[in-house]
Amino acid sequence: MVRPKQKPQKRRRAAAAKQGKGKTRSDVSYEALAQFRYRLRLFLAFSDTNAKKAGLTSQQYQALLAIKGFAEERPMFVGELARYLLIKHHTAVELVDRMVKLGLLLRTTDATDNRRVMVTLTKRGQLLLQKVAATHFKHLGSSSRTLHKISKLLGSA
Repeated sequence: MVRPKQKPQKRRRAAAAKQGKGKTRSDVSYEALAQFRYRLRLFLAFSDTNAKKAGLTSQQYQALLAIKGFAEERPMFVGELARYLLIKHHTAVELVDRMVKLGLLLRTTDATDNRRVMVTLTKRGQLLLQKVAATHFKHLGSSSRTLHKISKLLGSA
């Protein structure tokens, strides 16, 4: 009798099952972490594509979102933006320069400290952010059950 070829992962599981070994607690943890990372990559790929459709780069969308989401009662400083985007300060300055030229951000100097530059969204920046974020909210809503299952697996490990 000729057996159909199995994928390596299925062969390992089949061999473990024959030896009486099931999934260990750490196997479940690794599987949950792998699943979580995969879902994150899927969402980020979706996010990049969605931002591009709106005419934004991924980094521009992230900047708009950080400014809107983290700047509560005052404009955000460029240094804070760099920290939230996990980029160097000079890279954030260049990003802000490009976004100001595109009409997405306004830049102002802090009245109490001329060395600090604050950034706020323009009306155009707000509209583009709302457009892209609305699609993201829908996508996250449909993914929430899967993320909840992964979270439960990680919690039990």
